[in-house]
Amino acid sequence: MKPRLINLFYFVGCILALWVTLNHQGIPLYLLPTPRQVMTAFAQQYALLLAQTIVTFSEMGLALLLGVGAGVIVAVAMASHDWLRRLLYPLVMASQVIPVFTLAPLLVLWLGFGMGSKVVVAALIVFFPVCLTLFDGLCRVPPTWLDLAATLQASRWRCFWLVRWPAALPFFFSGLHMAVVLAPIGVVLGEWVGASQGLGYLMMQSTARMETATSFAALFCLMAIAVVLSAVVQGLRRYFLWPTC
Repeated sequence: MKPRLINLFYFVGCILALWVTLNHQGIPLYLLPTPRQVMTAFAQQYALLLAQTIVTFSEMGLALLLGVGAGVIVAVAMASHDWLRRLLYPLVMASQVIPVFTLAPLLVLWLGFGMGSKVVVAALIVFFPVCLTLFDGLCRVPPTWLDLAATLQASRWRCFWLVRWPAALPFFFSGLHMAVVLAPIGVVLGEWVGASQGLGYLMMQSTARMETATSFAALFCLMAIAVVLSAVVQGLRRYFLWPTC
């Protein structure tokens, strides 16, 4: 068995042991349901959880496409032209000064209670790590590589595609890994502010009705999405960077 899988089982076992221990300390079940109650909620509300998971997963996917795409475009633009860097870099940094949770109500007001507002909220969170890490990677290409490309009379496009982009890939995947971990936060935040479906909405409604087991079940579904997306990014990283990573 792979060491990572063993570590995962060990971690899950420790969490379950701590959970059961806390249940035996007299904590009310409406605050901390037992693992059995959560499993019962999974079994009884499987269809509801699946439907809400699909909604949240769709929002995350669109947010990642939008946020990662915008991050790559802005990072490449800043790394390619000094005047664009001087123009865009302060705006990128300023975009993170304003907490996203303060923008979420406005985005819901502007874009409505549908999927659009949740996608934009999550995309704003995803954009920054991808943009900043990729820009850093593009700026850290060894000068000798660029000198060699110039000696071979490579065009600007070929120099970027064959030299700068491969050198920046480790940085890009680091930012992408952070993005897939942060994407659920943005989506759930948007669903909490205003939504009629999704795991965040289900958690909020279940908590209001004191159905904590259902809230925990929705939380585990959300964690499962994040783990799957993280595993996909790790697989892509190993594929493109093997055997260096």
